[in-house]
Formats: sequence, C-alpha cells, structure tokens
Amino acid sequence: MQATMTSKINGIDTDALKATMEAIRQDHAKGMARFNVTTAWMGGTRSETRVENWGLGGQVLPKNFTIRIDEPPELLGTNTAANPQEYLMAAMNACIMATWVAACSMQGIELESLEIDSCGELDLRGFLGLDKKIKPGYDEIEYTVRIKGNGTPEQYAAVHRWVEATSPNYFNMANAIRMKANVVTD
Repeated sequence: MQATMTSKINGIDTDALKATMEAIRQDHAKGMARFNVTTAWMGGTRSETRVENWGLGGQVLPKNFTIRIDEPPELLGTNTAANPQEYLMAAMNACIMATWVAACSMQGIELESLEIDSCGELDLRGFLGLDKKIKPGYDEIEYTVRIKGNGTPEQYAAVHRWVEATSPNYFNMANAIRMKANVVTD
C-alpha cells in the first residue's frame, strides 16, 4: 500500500491555491470576485443581512447565510447580536487571519494557534451629530496577532508584511474606499 502525499498545511490545500494563483495569473478575469449582501431593518436597531450569492470569474455562485445585527441596550438595542462595529472588526480580523493562514501554509509553516484581538474607540458625539468637529468613526484600530507554530520570528515578520500588503480587509480598513450611494424611494 502506497501512502498519498497531501498538500494540506493548516487546512489549506497549497497545491489548489497554487493552481488558482496560476489560473488567475494566466487570465485575470478569473480572479474578479464580487460580493453583495442585502440588509433589512427588523425594528429598533435590529437588522438581518442576507448573503445569497457571490461572483467569481463572471460566475454567480450560491450561498445561504443570514447575519443578525443589533446594538446593546445602552445604545437603544436589545443585545440579541453583535453590533455593526463588532462585525466590522470581526470581518477585518477574519480576513487578516485567512491571509495569515494561507501565507504561513505557502511558506510551510505549521500553526498550532492563531488569534487576533482588535479594538478601537470612537466618540458617539460624531455619530449623534452633536459636534461637527468630531468624526463619526475611528481614528485608529489596534490589533494584536498571537501566533504559535514552527515558524521563526523572522518568518512571522515576513508573513505579517505580506498580510498587510495583500489582505483585502486590511487594505479596506487602512485606506479610504470610494462610496457610491443610490437612494431609491417607493
């Protein structure tokens, strides 16, 4: 009986990732990803966001997820789910983490654990429109990566530089994104 070699490191199939990278290198249209969500008001500060599909390389691919959002009672919510700021940080952390795992896997670094903590402080006077000099968002978000595996500190530093250069949500949080709004009334 012959043993089969696996290209999986940290749950990432590195051969499949290399094949995907090469396919996109050959035809950039295959790497065009489109994400869309629809959020509906559920009363008070509650909302539900539906994720029904996404697009990759011109194909529409099915998904079926619901994300519930609420605010804590101190912000007039019912505390039935995380609030938008917590989802924002969770999305940032998850994207940075996925990039860390993929980059470590491609470098042959086996991980034992990986955790990212993030925090930020915003002044509600901006959100509430009480002071026009106060912006409604963050000045800074701080995050800490806790990692354990067989990599060296130098390897982890190199991976971190790679993550900062390639993680979509790190980029989105660190740079202004043009927002294009359409308001439709019924």
